[in-house]
Amino acid sequence: MDCAFLEAWKKACATDGGTLSVPKGDYQLSDVEFLGPCIGKTNVVLDGTIIAPEVPTPEMDYWIKFLRVDDLSISGTGTLNGNGASYWKIKQAPIITSLKLERVNKVNIENIHSINSKKFHFNVHKCKDVTFNSVHATAPADSPNTDGIHLGKSDNIRIFGGNLATGDDCISIGSGVTNMNVTGVNCGPGHGISIGSLGKYEDEEFVRSIRVTDCNFEDTDNALRIKTFGTSPPGLVSDVTFKNITLNNVYNPIIIDQHYCPDSKCEGGDSNIKIIGVKFIDIRGSSNTEVGVKIDCSKWHPCSGIELRGVNLTFKGKPTTALCYRANVKFVGDEQIPSSCTWE
Repeated sequence: MDCAFLEAWKKACATDGGTLSVPKGDYQLSDVEFLGPCIGKTNVVLDGTIIAPEVPTPEMDYWIKFLRVDDLSISGTGTLNGNGASYWKIKQAPIITSLKLERVNKVNIENIHSINSKKFHFNVHKCKDVTFNSVHATAPADSPNTDGIHLGKSDNIRIFGGNLATGDDCISIGSGVTNMNVTGVNCGPGHGISIGSLGKYEDEEFVRSIRVTDCNFEDTDNALRIKTFGTSPPGLVSDVTFKNITLNNVYNPIIIDQHYCPDSKCEGGDSNIKIIGVKFIDIRGSSNTEVGVKIDCSKWHPCSGIELRGVNLTFKGKPTTALCYRANVKFVGDEQIPSSCTWE
C-alpha cells in the first residue's frame, strides 16, 4: 500500500494540477514522505480513512510528511487515524506528528479530520502562506502532547473554523511564527491556545503579529496563554491580540507565565524573553477558578503594554480576580470583571 501511495504522488507531482486521490474506504499506511518540488499545483483529495501503524518506525518524528512542496491543496471528507492509544502509555515518548508540513509554501488544508494522533496532529515548520479551513482534530482529554496544530518558524498562517478537541494545546505557537490569524475555532478539551513554550533553546526567533478572534473555549485547562521558561536565552513576543473570545468553565482564562516549568526539572530563575503589546479585548465567560487573569512576568524584563478591554469573567456567578507580577497592565473601560490587578 505504501508503494501505491508513493507512485500516485509521483504522478501527481509531475503534472501541473495533478491529484492524489484516496477514495472512501480504510487504508493502512506506514510512515511516508511526499517529496517536492512539483511541476505546478498539486492536490491531495482524502475521502477515505488512512490508518497509521500501532508501532511507529524508530527515530521518525512523523507519520505523513510533505517536504519542499509549493502550491499544495489537501482536502476532502476523510480521516487520518493516528492509532495512538498504545503510544500514549509510553512515558516520555518522542513527538510524532500525524501530518507534518516542512518547507511547504502556499498550502490549503480543508475539512479533513485527524483523530488519535500519537502526539501532534498537525505540525507546520518553516512554511509560508498556510491556510487551515474547517480542519478537525480529536483525541481524548488525557492523551499526552496531542496538540491540534503546532507551528514553528512559519509566516502568514491562517486558521479558520474547525473543532480542536485534544489532550494538549488546541493550537501551539512556537518560535519564529509571524503574521498569524486564528478565527472561529472551537477549542476543548485541551490546554487552549498557547504561544510557547519559548526560551528552551538558544537562538529562538521572535514571535510577532498574532491575532486570535471569535473563538470558543469549553472545559479547557487554559484559554489564552503565553508561556516562557524561567531561565531562557533572549527573545521577544510582540503585537498579540486576543479578541471576541467566549469561555465556558476554563481553568486559566488569561495567563502569561514567564516561569513555566512543566516537569520540575527547570533551573528556575527569570526569563530573558520580552513580552510587549498584548491585548485582551472582549473576553467573556466563566472561569473554573477565582483567579481569571494571571500575569506573571520576568523581573529582568517586565511585561509592557498589556491591555485588558471589555473583559467579563466570572467564577460560580461571582467576579473573578486578577493577579499581576512585574507587568505594566491597563484595564481600559468601565464595568470590567476583574477591573484591576492585585499586585504581588
